[in-house]
Amino acid sequence: MSKPKKSMLLLLAGMLVVLSACSEANTAKESPKASAGAAQTASQTAAGPFTKSEKPITIKIGKDVDAADKSLPAGDSPESNQYTRYIKDNLNIDTKIVWQAASGKDYDQKVNLSIASNDLPDALVVKDKEFRQMVKSGQLADLTEVYNKYASPALKSIVDSTKGLALKSVTVDGKMYALPNVTTESDMVHMMWIRKDWLDKLGLQPPKTMDDLEKVAKAFVEQDPDGNGKADTIGISGPQLGGLLNADFINPNNNNYGFDPIFASFHSYPGFWLKGADGKTTYGSLQPETKQALSKLRDLYSKGLIDKEMTIRKDAQELIKNGTSGIYFGLWWAGGYGPLADAIKNNPKANWQAYTAPLDVNGEFTPHMGNPSNQYLVVRKGYEHPEAAIQMENLLLRDESKFDVKVNIGNYPLRIVFAPMDEMDVTYKMMKEVLAGTKKPEDLDIPGYKLLKADAEKVKKVKLEPYDKYDIQYWDPNADLGTWKRMYSTLVGIAPLQQPFKKTYSVTYSQTKTMESRWSALDKLEKETFLKIIMGAAPLETFDKFVEDWKKQGGDQIITEIDASLK
Repeated sequence: MSKPKKSMLLLLAGMLVVLSACSEANTAKESPKASAGAAQTASQTAAGPFTKSEKPITIKIGKDVDAADKSLPAGDSPESNQYTRYIKDNLNIDTKIVWQAASGKDYDQKVNLSIASNDLPDALVVKDKEFRQMVKSGQLADLTEVYNKYASPALKSIVDSTKGLALKSVTVDGKMYALPNVTTESDMVHMMWIRKDWLDKLGLQPPKTMDDLEKVAKAFVEQDPDGNGKADTIGISGPQLGGLLNADFINPNNNNYGFDPIFASFHSYPGFWLKGADGKTTYGSLQPETKQALSKLRDLYSKGLIDKEMTIRKDAQELIKNGTSGIYFGLWWAGGYGPLADAIKNNPKANWQAYTAPLDVNGEFTPHMGNPSNQYLVVRKGYEHPEAAIQMENLLLRDESKFDVKVNIGNYPLRIVFAPMDEMDVTYKMMKEVLAGTKKPEDLDIPGYKLLKADAEKVKKVKLEPYDKYDIQYWDPNADLGTWKRMYSTLVGIAPLQQPFKKTYSVTYSQTKTMESRWSALDKLEKETFLKIIMGAAPLETFDKFVEDWKKQGGDQIITEIDASLK
């Protein structure tokens, strides 16, 4: 074996070890008998969505923390900060963190340990799988009556905007066992972010098709777009250590730095459950379109157009911040809220712009979509004040615009996202009207659209004239970096989504009985196979063997269960 070949295989082996470890990682009807005790307790302590309790209430929580977060002022902590003090002042609720863990797999492990030991905090935020385990083991309070009485009208209107999907996701046997979050539809769409200043320097247009994308990535690698005289630029960033090649039905949103738009351009939706031509469920990872997409990714990787250190690099943002990479894929907020504040600090001319690309052979943008609810606020069965958790969400929804945006909103206890499905589209359109002078901030105090009025008041602090041009030279980030992050993400990241595009949803985002015992192994098989194919450590034909093995190892049974659940 040649030395380069041996080195590459050793590198791949290391990646697969890491990947394996990471992969282990209708509206509800009101029931008059549900949670009678909890409702009685609640009625004794509070009268409505924002009523301050006469006596102090303590709520013990499990908390996910961002280890890289440096936004808290000196003396503050995840347990004591502007958010916890605001909750205390307005609701007389004290939040106590009984355990905390880094966001992601560490937090998930903590949640699973709490479930296994039957030792839940009073409240915490979980995903679908953990939620269903808690319901099955009888660990959760029924929130039906508490929600009906204490959820604010604005919160209820957002939940209702999903046309029953949000409540359906947390309702078991007619009882509501969690408060579901609701994400704006824009949070589901992965698109392309690209260095437009590099395109301009090399005389290139923003890529639309896969062929265009390959051509541009090749130019970024070979034609010294940063002008430093060194062959040190990367065409396309990939997922970092622990990251995903593609989103899936369990984690359908927020897969920044994965390859979701490339898969979608082939009408490939790995990790999602699709309706086949016969009307029955099929799995996107098994389809010939996925084999085609893997073949293209394999080709791009072999040509050096994708970061060679993807999946072992500790932080994919590093390449964007230091000006090394020219293309990455992510959501609308993966710009200003992502690495771009540091990128323009290092190079004020780094002009990152967003596009819906690559397109399919028909010239359409065809992304997969997520579930409007993918986080669940649960309350321990027997906790005396379940209304406290609901009230905390009411308060955040109503008053988020009042907080200092420089302090990471993730420090809010028990935070789950509540946004009308059209929130970012409305925000984009209203900001354009404010900049054009046809709307004023006082026109935009609309219940449920919590940041709209504040956005309108601040947008002109950071957006320079001409107001209809969004390249980086028409912004002043230094005037207010927090406002710039939101407004740049909105006006640059949401603009591409104003054109019609074809949406593909998973037929389900929940897990079946067989998944409880088989999914970990099936998921590992898929991720390892796909990574080997892309990196050239296994032939493309390995895909066919993967399909056979996946079906035999429980996949066919899972599909049968999904079809039965949909009847």
